Amino acid sequence: MASTLPPRAVLVTRPTELEALVLRHGTLPQARFQLKSHGLDTVALEARHEKQEATVREVLNHVPMTWRRARVSRESLDRFLFEPEDLIVAVGQDGLVANVAKYLSGQPVFGVNSLPDVYEGVLVRHRAVAAPDIFADFSARRLKTESRTMVEARLADGQSILALNEIFIGHRSHQSARYVIGHDGHTERHSSSGIIVSTGTGATGWAKSVCRGREGAPVLPAPGDRTLAFFVREAWASRATGATITDGLLSDAAALTVTSEMNDGGGLFGDGVEDDRLDFPWSQKATIRCADGALLLV
Repeated sequence: MASTLPPRAVLVTRPTELEALVLRHGTLPQARFQLKSHGLDTVALEARHEKQEATVREVLNHVPMTWRRARVSRESLDRFLFEPEDLIVAVGQDGLVANVAKYLSGQPVFGVNSLPDVYEGVLVRHRAVAAPDIFADFSARRLKTESRTMVEARLADGQSILALNEIFIGHRSHQSARYVIGHDGHTERHSSSGIIVSTGTGATGWAKSVCRGREGAPVLPAPGDRTLAFFVREAWASRATGATITDGLLSDAAALTVTSEMNDGGGLFGDGVEDDRLDFPWSQKATIRCADGALLLV
């Protein structure tokens, strides 16, 4: 049954550098004083903050009067209830799109780059001036979107985590991560700096850095490919551990399995958000594959 509710624009932002600084020091004058004591100032931060706020105001001014509106900060995404009629408007940097993607179920994301001279704009591909056309296309059900593959890690106890760029499996500290890895019918015990499982979207970030200079590394997938790439970081070969299963591709039907041999400190997290992690203690098994759902990027 089709919904009779009007569309809703859900504006997603994160605190600016200036806002984070003020939160830390209590007031803007106090923040200025603290930076001045170190020979620094807040001029650039205040300018970037104003550009962010100006972009937010411009986008909101273009929201049709008949639409509903909501605004949520990145820190509250896990407590926000998204609705089927939502158009998600992420105003800020590329990482904000990845932050919100795992909480969605088919709602399109319109990424607005508030600082094009600072942010790459891989995922926040639009300027605020595009908002009227985007809102009109959404209302007319002619909005064009690009499907971006996501990655899922599911534990044997039923817990799972989604990510748009990559999932990291390893130890929370700088200790070696110990586990048994399984790929393409082969298993191997490892001691390493952890594993990255990347989508095509993540291929422009962390995975690209890991892949650089690695002999025989697989070709990274494109953002829409139903393929993942995995990389073991600094696998240590010893009497008890190996270093032959260190990278590869996972097709749509394939999965990577990782069984923890870490008593404490093991964990999995996605898109660099370590606070939103799953614990990964000894004997827990994780299966990592392409997620069933995908991000719809405007």
